[in-house]
Amino acid sequence: MKSVYQDSYQYLKPSIEGAITRFDQIGKSLHDGRNVVKVIDVDGESLNFKRFRKPNAINKIVYRFFRKSKAQRSFEYATILMEKGIGTPDPIAYLEQKSLFNFGISFYISKQLNCDFTYRELINDDSIEDKEQILKEFTRFIYHMHESGVYFLDNSPGNTLIAKVGDHYEFTLVDLNRMKFYEIPWDDRLKNFERLSPHKWMYEVMGKEYATLSRKRPEETIAQMWKYTQDFQEAFHRKKRLKNKFKSIFKGNK
Repeated sequence: MKSVYQDSYQYLKPSIEGAITRFDQIGKSLHDGRNVVKVIDVDGESLNFKRFRKPNAINKIVYRFFRKSKAQRSFEYATILMEKGIGTPDPIAYLEQKSLFNFGISFYISKQLNCDFTYRELINDDSIEDKEQILKEFTRFIYHMHESGVYFLDNSPGNTLIAKVGDHYEFTLVDLNRMKFYEIPWDDRLKNFERLSPHKWMYEVMGKEYATLSRKRPEETIAQMWKYTQDFQEAFHRKKRLKNKFKSIFKGNK
């Protein structure tokens, strides 16, 4: 198994690789789906282990010869974010299982961070206070990310962790394997908000703040953000209806 570690975490290598051999038996599970995410204590450090599922037959070849694995991209993108001052858990290592012609499972390991809530909870939990302030500060965080040339393709509610520090809020990005790095044009910037909420009032806050930072017209910025969001929601629900329809047809034919 190929392994790459940050220099400052090389001392954890034997213990991390020992933990991987016992991955299914140890740790606290945070997510168990296509990928598996666990918190495992290693030499007194609380670490986040993400095991990416084994790719399909085509991607076994693609990841072996032509494209960086999700684990490698997560590690490298986290390093870039930290260099740019954008919040993300410390990247520690990535490991890849390879044979001569195939690619198997891979792991991305980072520091485990505790947060007060995620952006998803900000949408759904009415007990959270200071929502308008949080949204304004989050918008400044995204603006800084865009100004730094970072486009987070998975900018969705579950991928931003939020923690209150003193009288302000800090934001941390997770699930990093899909990013682009370029000088981001205006339309792309606003489209990057499309997956964040079904509530227009949240876009009114974020759109006004982003327009102020960008010296643009607030009304036009809000309208464009909201249009991208409506288009995304419509496409998402259409896809979901089609999926459910095919499921019902398949069941009916059994």
